[in-house]
Amino acid sequence: MEALARLVEEASKKAGIVWITVPGERARPAWHHWHDGADHVVTGGLEQPLPGLADGVLAEVTVPSKDTGRRLVTWVARATEVPPGGPQWEAVVPAMHAKRLNPPDGDRQPQRWAEECTLLRLEPTGEVREAPGAMPDGSGAAPPAPTPASTSGPLPFVLGRRSSRR
Repeated sequence: MEALARLVEEASKKAGIVWITVPGERARPAWHHWHDGADHVVTGGLEQPLPGLADGVLAEVTVPSKDTGRRLVTWVARATEVPPGGPQWEAVVPAMHAKRLNPPDGDRQPQRWAEECTLLRLEPTGEVREAPGAMPDGSGAAPPAPTPASTSGPLPFVLGRRSSRR
């Protein structure tokens, strides 16, 4: 069990993104930051949408391998909201702000997070669903999302297209 806990921590620290699955929702990619034994994500406002992820929710966190990009470990986390201005907020937000690439509002980003976003701490419950040597046989790919878009019918006329006759 100790080895799995170390795997979860080390893989999560190295991964650029994780995939978060909330019951009833599709898996969503999320940028994150590992700090003090838990993963942290910012959602809402201009930041990444993570529908269904809220205080008290259990979610699956799938961490890809840094080397291959394949899923390495999937662990269960309990989400806890981190209130703005508290000691945990003050410890995590500066590191997350530094790690966030191309913020739309520059140095004002932490203030915007406090005003319109939610910072969630994803603390491991100790349950690991997938790990090396205990992976399911399937690919783990989700079916495509339902959409009204279709491609039936002829393609529109385009200038410069090669003729199909040769």
